[in-house]
Order: sequence, then C-alpha cells, then structure tokens
Amino acid sequence: MTDVRHTITTTAAPRTVYALLADAASWPVNFSPTVHVEHLQRPDGDGGTERIRIWALAGDTVKAWTSRRELDPGTLRITFRQEVSQPPVASMSGAWTLEALPDGGTRIVLDHGYRAVDDDPAALAWIADVTDRNSRAELANLKALAERAATGPANRLTFDDTILVEGGRPQDAYAFLHEASRWPDRLPHVSRMELVEDEPGVQVMEMDSITRTGDRHTTRSVRICFAGERIVYKQTVLPPLLAAHTGEWRVAAVDGGITLTSRHTVVINPEAVAGVLGDTATVADALEFARTALTGNSRITLEHARSFAQGDPALVSGG
Repeated sequence: MTDVRHTITTTAAPRTVYALLADAASWPVNFSPTVHVEHLQRPDGDGGTERIRIWALAGDTVKAWTSRRELDPGTLRITFRQEVSQPPVASMSGAWTLEALPDGGTRIVLDHGYRAVDDDPAALAWIADVTDRNSRAELANLKALAERAATGPANRLTFDDTILVEGGRPQDAYAFLHEASRWPDRLPHVSRMELVEDEPGVQVMEMDSITRTGDRHTTRSVRICFAGERIVYKQTVLPPLLAAHTGEWRVAAVDGGITLTSRHTVVINPEAVAGVLGDTATVADALEFARTALTGNSRITLEHARSFAQGDPALVSGG
C-alpha cells in the first residue's frame, strides 16, 4: 500500500465542514472532480454506514467505483473504502479527519492508501498523480465552500422544467435525449456536437450552441446515462459566471403519456458577477440570468423531444 496525506486549514467551524463532507449527493456541485454520485445504501440518521457509486474525472478519463463510508459525527471523522475499484486501481481506502483549531477554524486532513493492479510502477505513478490533483482540488473546493457558507450570500439554485407528452413512448423520448450526436440536425440552437462514448453509458461531449443574440457558446460536459430513465451530466468547462453546473434529463411514464423534466443546479462565481453583468449586479441577479438562459435552451430541447416521441416526421428522419 502507498499512503499519502493532504491537509488544508479553514476559518470555518468543524461542524460546517463535516456537513459538507457528509452530503455525498452534493459532491458533483461541491467538488470539481466529481461528476455524479448514486446512493446504494443511506446511513441511519447522522452517522453509520453508507454505500455510494461515484463517477469522477481522473485526468482525461472518467472512472467509476463503489465506496463504503463510515460516518462518525461525534469524532468528526469519515472513513471510506472502495468496494469495487476500477483499473488501474486495485484498492483504495482512506479517511477525512477534522481537527478543531484554537481560533474556531478547522484543520482538514485527507488520507489515502492505495495499490495498483499488479503493483505496476506506471499505474502507481498515474494513481499518485490523479490522487494528488483531485485531493488538492477537493480540499480547495471544501475550504471555499465552508467559508462561504459561514459568511457569504446564497449563490446556488436548483430549478426544474417539466412538460407532458401525450401519447408518446418513453423509449423514444429517451432516445432523443441520448442521441446527442444528432442534435445539430434536430435542435435549432445546436450548431456543432462532438460526442465520445468509449464506455457504454458514459458520454463526453463538446457542443456549440447559438444564443438568442447570435453569439456562439461552447460547452463541454460529461454525461452518465441510465438507459430509458435519465441522463445526468456535469459541465466541465464553465463560463466565467458559473462556479459549477450540473443537470439531469428525466423521462417518466404517467397516465396518458410521459413527462420530460430538465433539472439544473448552478453555483455562481461571486467574483465574476460585476465583470459579466455590470458593477451594480448582485448574486441574485446572476442566478436569475443563469436560470433564464438555461431554461430557454432546455425548453427548446424538451419541446423537440416531445415532437420526436410523438413521431414528428421531420425529427424522426433528421440526423
């Protein structure tokens, strides 16, 4: 086993930091390397055992694994162990430990212990590099989030848009959302799409979209696809106004048809608000600006998915 330790200090209180670490469902928004988290087993109450499936960026690739976590709010410690690792990782375990400082702040300690498949030196070097970069990013994210939670304004918003599709088939609506490579032929605001799916269900996409003012906007995202049901994604190249952006497309059968839902969670970068929206703009103004822009494109996509599911010949044959 190779053991490594990363640390950082924050002015935030230990309980504030612990709450952020315990909330695994929010990691895709809170931590830049994490793409998506699925709960397989939730803890009973504030502490106990949980099992989670994690998709995260590892250099230029997306890796997935299943982890078991033991949450102990009494000692402010969370231990973890990968039950199912993905090569070249053979095993990975560690712990988050929070130490109260005399000034009321916290020393955050992140420990890892790992092995490479066949103890391969090249694989071990790759794991060491990824673990170091991701740990530093997570600690920096955690410090900023904890300190903003204690002193800063609310800069996060989650919102949904849902439409009803009468008489449509769920598999057709899902196919439209899944086949993003065909969006330039099917959606008026998408002019270019590069999509790679090296592993089934994990898509990396770069898209050019046209704004209402005619400007071209490039985004890059990772999408995790749950066949026939939903697609979750994280934007990995962000515009200056956003510190984080995650989303979800969901298809659900209802009486008489299906519902299609688009969900967004955005986090505003407060330091960028004035430069993007003007000196008098606030974080609240930035949240509303982001909501308006994202809702506009989502509604267009949902409406076209509805038409596709209802058999619109132009969309069915297009692309």
